[in-house]
Amino acid sequence: MQILLVIVTNLSLILNIDTATETASVSLSNNGISMAYYQHGQQKDHASFIHSAIKTIVDNSGIQLSMLSAIAVTSGPGSYTGLRVGMATAKGLCYALSKPLILINTLQVMAQAALQIIEDRIPQSWLCPMIDARRMEVFTAIYDEQLATIMQPSAIILEENSFDTFLAKNDIYFFGSGSKKWQAIAPKNKTFFVEVQHNSKHLGQLAAIAFTQKQFADLSYSELSYLKEMYIIAQKGKKV
Repeated sequence: MQILLVIVTNLSLILNIDTATETASVSLSNNGISMAYYQHGQQKDHASFIHSAIKTIVDNSGIQLSMLSAIAVTSGPGSYTGLRVGMATAKGLCYALSKPLILINTLQVMAQAALQIIEDRIPQSWLCPMIDARRMEVFTAIYDEQLATIMQPSAIILEENSFDTFLAKNDIYFFGSGSKKWQAIAPKNKTFFVEVQHNSKHLGQLAAIAFTQKQFADLSYSELSYLKEMYIIAQKGKKV
């Protein structure tokens, strides 16, 4: 847990919620700068963690929920359960407080985290976050150093030539939980791998930009970005 008290002087006071992957976190940011941060590493406990984390951050920061400018949440891809927990919490707070909702793609948040690690290593290289989707499938996208989209977020099955078209044009950094299985079959030329751990502070940096540009989601019709259908399999009389 990390708490940092600051004087609020800007209007973009945003509560950021990230429950998309194994590590969940909540942060409070002012104009993209983290004021308070709390994380939890047990994926099965995201639902019980998130509300207590919000209460802890609010209590310790001295900020009332009514003072928030907006609430941001990672919209996917990621864990089905985790995404639903985060979205339900964010929407509920937005409805109760009459605050705008900001949705940021998980892969873009991961790319934002990577920028802070690899900046200046290889100028103008591209960023490819990967989230493990089991077997040889990953959720992935490609962004440039300005986080402009080079390859749209998608679910793909990894093969040796999966990124040949993009690697012919530029060097690419690969990272995230799905990158290790890609590393085992990836061509060595122009492929680089780095350890990156994103969190809600990186979400807060992107949310501040979205807030300035008034990129708000519709509370009634906004949806999570699963990237593929959720399958419910009946096994031994139980749904899993």
